[in-house]
Formats: sequence, structure tokens, C-alpha cells
Amino acid sequence: MAAKTWGSVQSERAPTAAEAGGSALVPPPSEASSGVASSGVASSGMASSGTASPSSSGGPPDDLDQLLLDSYSLTVSSVAEQLLPSVAALRVEDQLQRPKGAGSAVLISADGLLVTSAHVVAGSARGTAAFTTGDEAPFEVVGVDRLSDLAVLRVAGSGYQPARLGDASRLRVGQLVVAIGNPLGFEGSVSAGVVSALGRSLMASAGPGNRLLGDVIQTDAALHPGNSGGALANGAAEVIGINTALVGPMVGQGLGMAVPVNEATLAVIGALAAGRHVRRAYLGIGGGPRPLPQHVATATGFSRGVEVVSVVNSSPAGIAGIKPRDVIVSLDGKRIEDVRVLQAMLGERYIDRVVAIEYIRDGRLATCKATCVELPSS
Repeated sequence: MAAKTWGSVQSERAPTAAEAGGSALVPPPSEASSGVASSGVASSGMASSGTASPSSSGGPPDDLDQLLLDSYSLTVSSVAEQLLPSVAALRVEDQLQRPKGAGSAVLISADGLLVTSAHVVAGSARGTAAFTTGDEAPFEVVGVDRLSDLAVLRVAGSGYQPARLGDASRLRVGQLVVAIGNPLGFEGSVSAGVVSALGRSLMASAGPGNRLLGDVIQTDAALHPGNSGGALANGAAEVIGINTALVGPMVGQGLGMAVPVNEATLAVIGALAAGRHVRRAYLGIGGGPRPLPQHVATATGFSRGVEVVSVVNSSPAGIAGIKPRDVIVSLDGKRIEDVRVLQAMLGERYIDRVVAIEYIRDGRLATCKATCVELPSS
């Protein structure tokens, strides 16, 4: 991933094993100075069994633990070793400086910027961040965006060890991931699992607006209350998600969700770190994906769209004449087949912009124009 910088925050991709010239976890075998040939036969004529040599005291081999660590364990332990100093345990205070809650956060700059979940610090301005190094520092909330469930904090001081930010768009289902956080108050806890699914959605709300969190990562790595705001990392110790939710208890253990670290979320984090609120355009509709009947698809050339289930009074869509049960199939000339595509379009550049909306009503294609406005901040 190309380096991304805002202020002192950097995101970069670690070199792969191939780029580094070999695995960083399991080095290739080398010929021993004792005369072991590449064929695995010692100069004395004895075959090399690959077992550990006894310790000088006659006890277990000195490197037995290393031999017993398989590549999976080596990867998880390496990720934990690199990221634990970069994940903080948060003790959140209310406006009267009384304990309000707890969670986790990830350091993203050496001068003390952290990212966490918005719901962890909702309604709060301060608290304390504790690190596995034993250091503690007060934090203040720099910015919160509830519609992406992300927040940026700052702790006093410098010289912190920031995490490397990866790119969740490179993930594959089944890929190893490691969750690091502070579940139930147990600081510096590590769990591992796989990417169970990609492209999940969660509903977020703030003030008058509701929005789907798109491209959410589903994982079976164990998450519990207190993990929110912590790191979900790949095998290269790059943070590719911010843990945000779990399903349960007694509903679906092994269903954890994380907001992906990608181009869109990096833009949100950058805006919050700079002290700006995230601006979005607003049409004023609620809806969901709907396939169109075959005869309608044949007649209109559209096979799917977003069915409108609600229209906010006096909203741009309402003023333009959009009604419940209309199926929006195009916005500003771009096909709309699900809510995530519609939301992705309604960024800051569409504020105060006139757009053409194509929709299906009573089996027929119709068009109207609407002027997008800014979604009120929460």
C-alpha cells in the first residue's frame, strides 16, 4: 500500500516475505559450520535427524520450544510482539470525571494520536490510556464520527510506537487475523482467527442520520466487551481493521465485526485528526436492495436497484418527488444496485450539487432532479 500521511500519521505496507528475500518468521535452513552438508548428512556419516541437540545439563533441548512453535504460532506471536505496545487500554470518564466505560485504542503516530471506536468515547471528552509498557497518560478526544464509528484521540507526550496501517481491500476470506485489545478489562489480550466474511454491513446512527457501515470485516477471532477500538491485524502485523462489534451473548459466538482500514476510513481518520468533522451529502431516504421483475428489467435495462422504504419530509428526495416503493436505479448517471453504492457516492463533493435520479415506479422508468444538501452533523 502506498504511504499515506496526514500530519504525523503514516500508513505503509510492510515488505512481503518475497520482497524481503525470505520469510521473516521461519528462516531457510543453512549449512552448519560443523560440516553438515546440504543433503542433510553430517561429515561423520551420520544422518541429520533435524532434532534439537541436548542441553549441556542433560535436560530438555535448549531450543525445544522453538521447534514446537509451528508457523501459525510463530505468526501470531510475532504480530502480538509487534503490536502490543501500540494498543492502549482506555478508561473513559464522563463530563464530571467519573468512570464511564472502557475500551481499546490503536496508536497511529509517534506523537500520541490514537484511533478507537466512536461508541467507546461517545459523550465523553477525556480519560486515561494505559499501555503494556506500564506507561499511562491522559487522553482527550480530538474528533468523533459516529456514522463511521471512528474517533481520534490524543495522549500527551511523544516517542510512542505507532502501529502500521494496512489495506483491508487486500484481505481474502480465510486469511489469518489477530485481534489485540482489552476485553473485560484484561489488558493486552490477544486472540486469533480468520476472516470469516467480507463486505458485511452494520447500521450506525447519529442525530437525524442513519448510515450503513459498509465493507465490514467479519472474523471468528474472539472479541468481548472492551475489545472495541482495538486492532485487527494481518499476519504482517499491519492493522487492517478497528474492532467495533460482536454478536451475542448466546446469539452467535465467533461473530466479531471490524471497521476496515481502507481509503475511505483513512480519509475519515485524517479529517478527524485535523480537527475537521466529516462532511457528507444527504438525500433523505431510507431503503434496501431489490431485484426487479424480469419484464421490468427487460423494458428498462435495469435489473436491480434500491427500494425506497421511507422519505424524510422536506428532504431533497422528498422535494424532488421520490416516494416510498420507488426503486432508485441510477444517480447522476451511475447505476445504483445497493445502499452501499449510493452511500459511497454521497460524499462531500455532492453537497449542493444537482443530481439526476432515475427510478422505477409502477414498472416504468422515470427521472427527477434533486439538490443534495449536507447531512447535519451529530
